[in-house]
Amino acid sequence: MSKRLRSSEVCADCSGPDPSWASVNRGTFICDECCSVHRSLGRHISQVRHLKHTPWPPTLLQMVETLYNNGANSIWEHSLLDPTSIMSGRRKANPQDKVHPNKAEFIRAKYQMLAFVHRLPCRDDDSVTTKDLSKQLHSSVRTGNLETCLRLLSLGAQANFFHPEKGNTPLHVASKAGQILQAELLAVYGADPGTQDSSGKTPVDYARQGGHHELAERLVEIQYELTDRLAFYLCGRKPDHKNGQHFIIPQMADSSLDLSELAKAAKKKLQSLSNHLFEELAMDVYDEVDRRETDAVWLATQNHSTLVTETTVVPFLPVNPEYSSTRNQGRQKLARFNAHEFATLVIDILSDAKRRQQGSPLSSSKDNVELILKTISNQHSVESQDNDQPDYDSVASDEDTDPEATASKAHRQKLLGKDAN
Repeated sequence: MSKRLRSSEVCADCSGPDPSWASVNRGTFICDECCSVHRSLGRHISQVRHLKHTPWPPTLLQMVETLYNNGANSIWEHSLLDPTSIMSGRRKANPQDKVHPNKAEFIRAKYQMLAFVHRLPCRDDDSVTTKDLSKQLHSSVRTGNLETCLRLLSLGAQANFFHPEKGNTPLHVASKAGQILQAELLAVYGADPGTQDSSGKTPVDYARQGGHHELAERLVEIQYELTDRLAFYLCGRKPDHKNGQHFIIPQMADSSLDLSELAKAAKKKLQSLSNHLFEELAMDVYDEVDRRETDAVWLATQNHSTLVTETTVVPFLPVNPEYSSTRNQGRQKLARFNAHEFATLVIDILSDAKRRQQGSPLSSSKDNVELILKTISNQHSVESQDNDQPDYDSVASDEDTDPEATASKAHRQKLLGKDAN
């Protein structure tokens, strides 16, 4: 924890004192009550972390602090700063407001609907506006002005934009300039450290060439963020990337369990998934890990007599409207897995992520993948008697029908550590 939490800090949403949570992708600090609403929105809207009880990469926390201190909240409340908004009856929440419906409605309008964000003049071709914003972002990341870049991202600039004339992405530019906080911000919005520029170089390459060693190491961590987070969830350790160790595969204590033919068939299903569908499944498991870990912090830090109620519990992953209904249903099913079942699923994902990243052939050796597929298959056989729900390989949406497949591909690959050095 850094030397933050000055007494003057207030919740970005209701101005309550001493906020103890942060919305990483919004660059704001929020109180417990407002955080309960943020959590219900889902990580695609707000990525929350506790300021004291959640592990933070130092530069990620520094990025959020910098945005908060430099007025990032004015980006999300732009129109509310206009005196005429008071006349129209529009106002932000205050500490005395009830969580539901008052604070909840305001927070949804602010972050989900972006109701108060400054709107650009209408253009006939929205893609032109997005391209212009992305080019501005490409130029801005060479400076330390984080709030300008967050504003551009809030308006639709693309963190993975490949500049046709420059032949690189904003993350290449930030890495070459040694702007580690800009790199953190871009990564939060999906920038891929493994993307090659027109010369075949990655942002990691430029950071190393420029002598920005801390940035280079952090970019590698970001590239393996998904598998590192899964490993840490199970065993409290992360790989030693500096020495070329990029995966930790924890072992289950009961790995000697007999494997059924059903389990073997399920294992084959997992390994035969396309990379796209496997990436989606891995990201869904990552989101469920985040939900479970945040739940644990939440329960450990709340006043149980007042805050821990049905209105503040997040029992399963919130719906992401960008995903298919099949995928959203599968994501919510993850919450049903008990600790053992979920642990074996996490090991399953880690094992196959390593195999795919290293280009290994299908393995017939002792493999924990089979254990989780056995438990999932058994659970499915019980559930299907009632509802004929799809097996877990259907957690991912159909590759050909997902409209966001192309746009989110780089982000998925970044999280899975594709093409890392």
